[in-house]
Order: sequence, then structure tokens, then C-alpha cells
Amino acid sequence: MVAVIKPVIQVRGMRTEDLDTVSALENASYEFPWSAGIFSDCLKAGHPCWVLCVDEAIAGYGILSTGAGEAHVLNLCIGPDWRGRGLGRHLLGRLLDIARWNGAGRVFLEVRPSNPLAKALYESVGFREIGRRPRYYPARHGREDAIVMVLEPQLP
Repeated sequence: MVAVIKPVIQVRGMRTEDLDTVSALENASYEFPWSAGIFSDCLKAGHPCWVLCVDEAIAGYGILSTGAGEAHVLNLCIGPDWRGRGLGRHLLGRLLDIARWNGAGRVFLEVRPSNPLAKALYESVGFREIGRRPRYYPARHGREDAIVMVLEPQLP
């Protein structure tokens, strides 16, 4: 019998020394990526910034903004080489835990209509569309709307 070794998945706080790797994942994932400076500014501002590691290798990251009883998922990404393994769902679950621990009753996010896999992930955990932000994202041929989504507690 062959023993199957499961990878060790860990979500930990993002550190300054992670920024080069996080920025490289962002650049590999998006046509219009955040700059390394934006990630650095999020850390400096004290936003909850997290990395997901698989066997100590950074495979993804997530950044929240919290306050006034709400949270906003600012960025959630799993690097291209790590996709399709449930890591995005795992990381999103941890971000939602962190939002709750910070007193958030509602969690907001924006997603591109051209990213149906991300939208489907968010819907699968209970996010629902509440509106659109016209021309929110840069796009190859101009601008792309953002779908605004919210996750609210289920009322009895």
C-alpha cells in the first residue's frame, strides 16, 4: 500500500518579505494587476492581509478592509499553478472567519463579469449580487463594470 501524503495548507499573516511573491502571483493572474506598492500600503494601513501556503510555498493571498461592522474583500487570488484544488474556497472561508472576528455583520466585494469562476465561488458561499459599479475596472478595450456582491447573515 502506498501512503498518500497530503499537503500542509496554512493561512498566515502576510509579511513584508512576502510582497515579491505576492506581487508575482498578482502579475501572473491579472491583466491589470495591483502594484507592489498597493500591497505594501495595505500592510502599512493595517488591513488584514493573509497568504495561503501549501507546504510553505505561497499559493495565494487575500486582503480585507474591516470597520463599522462591515468587511470588504479587497483582493483574493490563487496563483495560476495552484488553481482547481479548492484553495480559493479555503482562503475565502478563512477571510470570512477573520471578518466575523473583526465584528463584521456584512461582507462586500466586487468581481468582474468576465470572471465567472470567481463569481460562482462567491455565490456558492452565499454572496448575492446587489448592484453594479459602471466602468470600475480597467479592461483591454476601455473599462469593465464591477458586480457588487454582499454576504449577510441568514435571518431565521
